Amino acid sequence: QVQLVESGGGLVQPGGSLRLSCAASGSIFNFNSMGWYRQAPGKERELVAGVTRGGSTNYGDSVKGRFTISRDSGKNTVYLEMNSLKPEDTAVYYCNAENRISRVVSWGQGIQVTVSS
Repeated sequence: QVQLVESGGGLVQPGGSLRLSCAASGSIFNFNSMGWYRQAPGKERELVAGVTRGGSTNYGDSVKGRFTISRDSGKNTVYLEMNSLKPEDTAVYYCNAENRISRVVSWGQGIQVTVSS
């Protein structure tokens, strides 16, 4: 069973920055893709950013130009660099990964990001 552990969340002022980390229990190249999703109270979970095994990235429209997804294969970790944060970015952020062989999607436990003055 894959384990994904998020870290780096917290409270930040509007316009500030945070970096989230997602550490996987095995090689990130075991996954077809890894990504970040978020869910705000009363809203559906939405894609924030994703990266494929080949390195292609995609972003949700609301975060394009502000957020960057990256990975460190040596640390089995995927990052989400979040800049110019807005109050509407407040949500629980989840890391996920799709297994390359089984296609099973695993989720982290989620981490709170709050943007408020």
